[in-house]
Amino acid sequence: MKLKLAFLVATALIAAPSLLMAQEKGGVINVATIGEPPTLDPMVSTADLVGIVTQHIFETLYTFDKSWKVTPLLAESLPEISADGKTYTIKLRTGIKFHDSSDMTSEDVVASLSRWTKLASRGKQVAGFIESVAAADAATVTIKLKQPYAPLLSLLAFNNSAAIIIPAEKQDEPMKEFIGTGPYMLKERKADQYIQLARFDGYKPRSGESDGYGGARHQYLDEIRFVPVPDPNTRVEAAVSGQYDYVDSIPVESFDKIKNSQPSEPIMLKPFGFPVFVFNTKEGLSSNLAIRKAVEKALSMEDMLAAAFGSKDFYNADGAFYPKSFVWNTEVGTEGNYNLGDPEGAAADLKAAGYKGEPLRILTSRQYEFHYKMAQVAAEYLKLAGVNVDMQVVDWATLTQRRADAKLWDIYITHSPFLPEPALMGVLSTSSPGWWDTPARKAAVDPFTSEADPAKRVELWANVQKTIYDELPLLKIGDFNAVSAKSKKLEGVDPAPWPYFWNASITK
Repeated sequence: MKLKLAFLVATALIAAPSLLMAQEKGGVINVATIGEPPTLDPMVSTADLVGIVTQHIFETLYTFDKSWKVTPLLAESLPEISADGKTYTIKLRTGIKFHDSSDMTSEDVVASLSRWTKLASRGKQVAGFIESVAAADAATVTIKLKQPYAPLLSLLAFNNSAAIIIPAEKQDEPMKEFIGTGPYMLKERKADQYIQLARFDGYKPRSGESDGYGGARHQYLDEIRFVPVPDPNTRVEAAVSGQYDYVDSIPVESFDKIKNSQPSEPIMLKPFGFPVFVFNTKEGLSSNLAIRKAVEKALSMEDMLAAAFGSKDFYNADGAFYPKSFVWNTEVGTEGNYNLGDPEGAAADLKAAGYKGEPLRILTSRQYEFHYKMAQVAAEYLKLAGVNVDMQVVDWATLTQRRADAKLWDIYITHSPFLPEPALMGVLSTSSPGWWDTPARKAAVDPFTSEADPAKRVELWANVQKTIYDELPLLKIGDFNAVSAKSKKLEGVDPAPWPYFWNASITK
């Protein structure tokens, strides 16, 4: 299936690896992040921040290349799949060491996948389709499915709620030792100060060229330090002054300021992804579909996007979950359901739904400034509709903890990059915060995930999108471009939705 890869390459979701002259070895880089990750166990979190840090420590069987195709990482090659689509035979790379110097074998893979299907929201998404995971020999794992499940490899490759491979004897819940196979290992973590990663000298990279998240991962740097910088304006000034080698998630209005600075340069991913308002469909006010529909009617997506991103150079008001450049693009379900901006009509709908002024609890964070700005505009439209808005502004780590408890919120604000496989979207997992789990969801999603034919899957995705609009587990606000900044001395860092720093080096 073609994902219109020319578009992805041209827009640099993951650009081709930088062509470097002799890369310098050694040195330390400091990376400013939007805050403190709530955990360093990537299985149990869907937070991008967790994935950004931990992808250097832990690895998965597969990952994505620069064209968003699944490619082997800890697996030796792509799996052998039986004719009926129900048996995956995975050969593992040999000679792979964990950070504790033990050898990775199929025993570790089987134990890790068991933990993943038990703890990870995306693993739970797969669990119902799995009949067994077993070691055929020390370097071979066999996954048997109850029925074909097309997204399996993409889910095994994803670094979000990730199927990381860790030693069989270190499967603690919660994780106590952070032992992976990655190019860097955890050296020290000081809460709210830094996470320090050091080169793992026992790392065995893949042969060949680097290829997006795939291919060879080079260890030019001695250390990578991730430093939480929650205030977006502080991140901007840090980029302008050159205080950090890389600064993640910069407000888009600072693009020119960074462009004109001496030590740093901006990086823009266009288009990056989409912000969403996720509803709690399990408990509380937003568990009522009529209330969710009224919220949808009240909001002006255009005004929220304008407040968050300013110029249309940085956003596009579009209700489809994929832009026109993707094969998954469809307008089905969006007609008459997007960018309505009708608080008066919403007020009438709320009255008919029996709304009596209960607080609508909206969770957001200023660490992603565009989340907060959208929340402010949404609050004004909802107040015009007669909604009693309870805006709860917290740090991102607190938000990710609170959203796990259905009793604490009605809406939380987040965002997602455009993903190569729609089944990777968190909303399709019934265990993802929001807990969308209805007969209509099952009737739309199950045929989509079990269909192997690419053309038929595109058609079935249209029905999934329609069902999302029918039942509103979340609201898509629009498309946006993301801006970060890097030092002009930092080489080998290509634009990516989850920035990675293997292959990075510092010019002297």
